[in-house]
Amino acid sequence: MKHILLACSSGMSTSLLVSKMEEAASAKGIDVKIWAVAQDKAFTELGKADVLLIGPQMRFLKKKFEKAAAEEGIPVDVIDPVAYGRVDGAAVLEKALSLFS
Repeated sequence: MKHILLACSSGMSTSLLVSKMEEAASAKGIDVKIWAVAQDKAFTELGKADVLLIGPQMRFLKKKFEKAAAEEGIPVDVIDPVAYGRVDGAAVLEKALSLFS
């Protein structure tokens, strides 16, 4: 099972995106756990994740997250703003899966 963590400013705006990503994963038969948290909780949740995607509104924090995630060997990237705005769960899932080595 792959573990995908999403972080946004409050953790609320990504909850719908999580549902859409889960639907896309289920349709493709991919076994994943996806959850969203507020930015301040992301650091404590890193140890449970294989990949961290951060909301586009937090792109300025990417280096800070990368530094923390490097200790765990966890890739970090920013969710595409268009996919985020459209709540395109399939596109965000593909982005997350592309980060797995």
